[in-house]
Amino acid sequence: MIAKQDRQQAALDAYLSRHPQLAEEIAALSDAEQRQQILWAFEDAADDRGLQPWEYALELIAESPEQLREMRLETHREVAEALGMSWEEYCQFNEL
Repeated sequence: MIAKQDRQQAALDAYLSRHPQLAEEIAALSDAEQRQQILWAFEDAADDRGLQPWEYALELIAESPEQLREMRLETHREVAEALGMSWEEYCQFNEL
């Protein structure tokens, strides 16, 4: 499994590899501008799918449905903890 701190970049890399025309379109831009364009395109793609960017990122990098489920639960548990909610309360609130 990809380390948490590396997931976003891995997802952006996976997104770009699946959209080579984007790489061609932005090739003349600076590195910073390329990164921004990739991020915007990635976020738009997530929105088009009705997903939050973090959810789309996990879909792109998960190696199996089980791993995707595990990473989603891990993220939800972190959010519940950050909100100071019990896991049961969080699951009920978010219909998990």
